[in-house]
Amino acid sequence: VSSYVAQDCADGLNLLIRNYNAGVQITYKLYSEQEIAEDSSRNNVEFYYYPASTPDAKYALVLSGNIFNRTAELKECISTAYQLHQKGYAVFVMRYRAYPDNDNNGPMEDIARAVKYFTGHAQQFGVQPENYALVGFSSGGQLCGLFSSDKRYGYKAYDVPKPGALLMGYPVNDFAELKPVYHVLADLASYDWKYYWSDISGGITPDFPPTYFWYGKNDVTLKTLGYPFQGPAVRKALEANSVPCEVHVYENAPHAIGTGNGTDAEGWMTEAVAFWEQHTS
Repeated sequence: VSSYVAQDCADGLNLLIRNYNAGVQITYKLYSEQEIAEDSSRNNVEFYYYPASTPDAKYALVLSGNIFNRTAELKECISTAYQLHQKGYAVFVMRYRAYPDNDNNGPMEDIARAVKYFTGHAQQFGVQPENYALVGFSSGGQLCGLFSSDKRYGYKAYDVPKPGALLMGYPVNDFAELKPVYHVLADLASYDWKYYWSDISGGITPDFPPTYFWYGKNDVTLKTLGYPFQGPAVRKALEANSVPCEVHVYENAPHAIGTGNGTDAEGWMTEAVAFWEQHTS
């Protein structure tokens, strides 16, 4: 864990421990034993629950980025969850399927299943089923952005509520030259639609949820993937479709810094939450 998020990560883990010791169930499998028997890749999908301090709170579903075959819940999600919890929200941190289990759009299925689960168990978790926020970093941001679209692969396809807001840190919009690599490794025998071939900007319509996102000018990862095709392309599509949005481009905000402490992005969560509240009050 980097110094950017070390303290928030420690605080977030300690909060999980306190909740566990108080008798709160903090981890959940997202699929049933039968569903896992049908597809063993579902066994790795789970979420960590941070209850809000008050009932009927809004909730956020947080997805980290991934390094091909590893997701980054600790670095990005646990730190974010702690800050959101401190602001009064319930938070679900999800471990979704990554390579080699990301074939057949598995990660998109995971998000849909999570939202459907939280909607159906809203009373159990003490959350509002509507007006939730999707929070995504890097490739997790791309997944959240695709799911937020009203096109055939987004939330409408799964018959779940539309996100109240989309909040993203340094999202990947277009995987550029990595797309054929993903296809060869994960879905060589299939030529149906696959999430990694798409980009957030291509799925933005006037019905897209209000969106807050940020990235840095010194983000080497986004530069490697083609800087103009990342954040700038998302902003252009949002503005062209008159979607309420707030975009911040920082001088110093490297990739994979989560809450961004010690960089120009420090404090972004406070602004993002205000944006979320503004559009779901």
